[in-house]
Amino acid sequence: MFTSPKTKVFLGLSLIVTCFGFSQSLEEKAKPVFKDGQAQIVEAFSAPNKWLRHDLWVETEFDTDGDGEKDRMHVSVTRPVQTESEGLKLPVIYVTSPYFAGVAADAPGTMWNVKHELGEIGEERFHPEVKRRGKRPIISNSHIRKWVPRGYIVVHSSSPGTGLSDGAPTVGGTNESLAPKAVIDWLCGRVKGYTERNGDEEIKAYWSTGKVGMTGTSYNGTLPLAAATTGVDGLEVIIPIAPNTSYYHYYRSNGLVRSPGGYLGEDIDVLYDFIHSGDESKRPYNNKTVRDTEMKNGMDRQTGDLNEFWSSRDYLNQMKNMKAAMLMSHGFNDWNVMPEHSYRIYKAAKDKGLPSQIYYHQVGHGGPPPIEMMNKWFTKYLHGIDNGVDKEENKAYIVREYDDRMKPTAYKDYPNPEAKDVTLYLNSGGNTLGKLELEKSSSNNETLVDDVSFSGKDLASSKSSKNRLLYVSSELTEDVHISGLAKASITLSSSKPSANLSVWLVSLPWENSPKKITDNIITRGWADPKNYKSLTDEELLKPGKFYTVNFELQPDDQIIRKGQKIGVMIFSSDKDFTLHPEAGTELEIKLNETSITLPVVGGKAKYIEATN
Repeated sequence: MFTSPKTKVFLGLSLIVTCFGFSQSLEEKAKPVFKDGQAQIVEAFSAPNKWLRHDLWVETEFDTDGDGEKDRMHVSVTRPVQTESEGLKLPVIYVTSPYFAGVAADAPGTMWNVKHELGEIGEERFHPEVKRRGKRPIISNSHIRKWVPRGYIVVHSSSPGTGLSDGAPTVGGTNESLAPKAVIDWLCGRVKGYTERNGDEEIKAYWSTGKVGMTGTSYNGTLPLAAATTGVDGLEVIIPIAPNTSYYHYYRSNGLVRSPGGYLGEDIDVLYDFIHSGDESKRPYNNKTVRDTEMKNGMDRQTGDLNEFWSSRDYLNQMKNMKAAMLMSHGFNDWNVMPEHSYRIYKAAKDKGLPSQIYYHQVGHGGPPPIEMMNKWFTKYLHGIDNGVDKEENKAYIVREYDDRMKPTAYKDYPNPEAKDVTLYLNSGGNTLGKLELEKSSSNNETLVDDVSFSGKDLASSKSSKNRLLYVSSELTEDVHISGLAKASITLSSSKPSANLSVWLVSLPWENSPKKITDNIITRGWADPKNYKSLTDEELLKPGKFYTVNFELQPDDQIIRKGQKIGVMIFSSDKDFTLHPEAGTELEIKLNETSITLPVVGGKAKYIEATN
C-alpha cells in the first residue's frame, strides 16, 4: 500500500489525539453531502494542505514508441486525506490531456503556407521541438479546487507521447482512446499501476469506488469521448466541452482544405509537433513512424478528400460500444472547433438511447456549462443520487444572445422541435444587394471573381463588389428564430478546374463595432465543388459546365432581431480559413437552381409574418 508522508503525519497525530481522550470526534467520519441533487462543499474535504497528492504510471495494452515495452501513462492523484485515514472511498473525476507538459512555441514556418493554387501541396514546413516542463508528482491543478471539496478524487494523466507518459502522440489514433481506458481500468482494479515509470512496485487505487466521470475542454474534451467509445466499464458519464470529434471536420470541410479559425495553415501534423512533449530519445522514432509516414501518406492536402486515415480519426464512426451518459457543451460561434463537432455526437448519442443533454452558448471556443448542471450529472452518475437529471423533459439548454452565459434557456431539444425548413431563393442583383425571397423570380446567372485579398468582412460590409454575391431578405418586422442546420444548394460553373466555395449567412446591416459576437455572422460553411458527388472522390471542373453542390452550414441557434435583414453571401476564397490561390477565378451562379434552406422556428408561416 502506498502511504504518503502527509498520511503518516496525520496517522501519528490521530494516535496522539486518541490517547488524550478525544477519539469521539474522530469517529464522526467525513462523507459527501448532497442538497437539491448536487454534491455540496464539505469542510473536511476543503483544506488543500490535507489533500494527498501522488503520481504513478499505468500500464497500457500498446507499444507505440517502438521500444518493445508496453507504454505506461503518467497519472497523478489528488484526494481527501480521509481516503487514507478513514478508509473512505470516493468516485473519480478524470482529466487527460496532451498539453499538460507544455507545447511548441510559435515560430515562423510551423504552419503550412496557404498561398498556392488548389491541388498543390505547398512548401515543406518547419518542425518545432517542444521543451518539456512540469515536475512530479503534480501533472495539473485543473478542476481540483472545484471537485475535491465536493467529495471527489481528481485524477490527471498525460496523453501518449507527452510529458512523462510513454508512447507516441497520434492525434486521434487508437492509442489516444486506449490510454484513458487503461487509467479507468486501473481505477477499477483491472490493470496494473506502478510507482515508477520503469519500476515493478505496484500501486492500487484502493480509495476508488470504481465510478469515473471525465471532462475537459477542446482536445481535453475530445479524450473523454475517445475513452467512452471503447465502452470501458466504470466510465459512467462524460462532460466534453468544445470537443474535436472528427479531425477531418477540423481540418477539412466538404472536400475542401480548410484551416480551423485562428490557426491559418494548421493541419494534423502541425498539431502533432505542437503536443509532442514526451521522452526526447523516443521522438525520432515517433516522428518517422507517425508524422512522416502515417500522417504524410494519409492527410492529403492535395485533394482534401475523405479517406481511411481521416475516417479512423472520427469518433462518430466508433460509437458502437459507447454507454456513458453525456452532457455536451459548445459555443455556436466557435470557429476553431466548430459546433458541428458536438451536434453530430449529441445526435448519435440520442439515437443510441444514451442519457444525453446539450448546453450551447453564443460565444467562442470553450465555455463549460454552469457548475450546477455539471454537478447534477456527476452527482447522479458517480454518487448514485437520484436527482432526476436523466428524466428531465428539456434536453437542450441554450444561452440567448443577450443573456448571462450561466443562465441558459431550457428547450425540449436541439434543434428546436418547432423549427421547420424554409427554402429561400436568390433573385438578381447580388454584386450589389439581390433579393432573398420565398419564390423564384429570376432566371439570370450572376458572376463573382475570386480575390482573397478581400476578407469576408470586407465583402459583407460592401455596398457593391464583383468579388461576392449577396442576397438579402426584407427588413424583419418581428424576430426570427433559427435553430438547426442551414443548407446550401448552389449550381455553379468555374473558369478553372478548381475553386474554393464559401457561404456566409449574415445579419445586416453589418456592424463595424459589434456589441455581441452574434451581431454580424449567423453561420457559415465551405465546400469543394469538385466533390459535388462524393467526399471520397473529386472531379476536376470543366470550364463552362454547371455543377450542383449541396452542403450544410454550421449548426446554430440564434434569434435574428426585428429591424435586421437576413443575408446569404456567396464567395470563393475565405481569407481566414481556405487556401489562398491567385485572384481571378470566376464562378458563375445559376440563380434559378440555387437556394438556401433555413431552419426557422415556426416554419414558413412565421417567416412570412416576420418579412411582411
